[in-house]
Amino acid sequence: MIQTMPLGPVMCDVAGFALTDAERQRLVHPLVGGVILFTRNFQDSGQLAALCREIHSLRSPALLIAVDHEGGRVQRFRQGFTRLPAMRELGRLYVRSPREALGCAQDVGFVLAAELLAHEIDLSFTPVLDLDYGHSSVIGDRAFDADPQIAALLAHALSMGLREAGMGCVGKHFPGHGFAQADSHVAMPTDSRDFDAIWEADLLPYRREPGPSLSGVMPAHVIYDSIDAFPAGFSHFWLQDVLRGRLGFDGVIFSDDLTMEGATVAGDIVARATAATQAGCDMVLVCNRPDLADDLLARWQPEISPRLADRLETLKPAQYPAMESLSVDQRFMQAWQSLQTLA
Repeated sequence: MIQTMPLGPVMCDVAGFALTDAERQRLVHPLVGGVILFTRNFQDSGQLAALCREIHSLRSPALLIAVDHEGGRVQRFRQGFTRLPAMRELGRLYVRSPREALGCAQDVGFVLAAELLAHEIDLSFTPVLDLDYGHSSVIGDRAFDADPQIAALLAHALSMGLREAGMGCVGKHFPGHGFAQADSHVAMPTDSRDFDAIWEADLLPYRREPGPSLSGVMPAHVIYDSIDAFPAGFSHFWLQDVLRGRLGFDGVIFSDDLTMEGATVAGDIVARATAATQAGCDMVLVCNRPDLADDLLARWQPEISPRLADRLETLKPAQYPAMESLSVDQRFMQAWQSLQTLA
């Protein structure tokens, strides 16, 4: 029986190729609003589509299904999916041929979105808007370029492709992870630049296109210690004063994974979720730790924003194309063919 309830502010994950009874019970908890998938959830195309259909069938409105599927080394599904380039490849192409690079970036976005939507996946956490300063190994070739103008243009083109296929776009990692050296998965990165330096460079893609057209934003687990003592994802200044205020962003703010080392400064899992939502996050991610997800669902009693349901609804696609239809779709085949030059 489909359970009817509003979507909650927690996005969690599942362990394998199909749901367990414990996971079904977790996903119908009122605080849950979404599921994030990983490579471990992919066996083949048919299995993935079946998993997503079951997740969507549990509740009404259906849970949001998301994935980190950027291209390059961060592409969760590969066999049966188009090989997507690392974003740096598009930046290098831009130096040789700006027009070709922008066209390819839009094609990447279209193919990425079309293939995910054909498996009933609603959203990819992309584009990466971080700049490649050469400092961060965790960002590295995931960034389009070191030049914020080039990064903004390419990210906008990729976002246009996502939207053309029917998918929203989530910019990350606000206000910018590229300058900090440490990997927030395993350490607490810091960035000691002043606000003006970040505003003029890292925030340019948020101030210009694709910023105004972003459906969502994911803040960084980075402390900008000359500006605020808290990581951006726990910072009222960054999320409310800058993102909502100065930039006028009105979409969904997703926390980065609250089980990462960069999030532990806020305390236990309930304290982290509370700090993130009080700072301005709409939805918090708890990945790879079902024990912490269950602990959060058992003990957290948040005040849920009345805007949450409307904001999440804007991320839902109008339809899911059939996978077999892509091979006879002229736009998809044109985009797919253009990406073969980058393979």
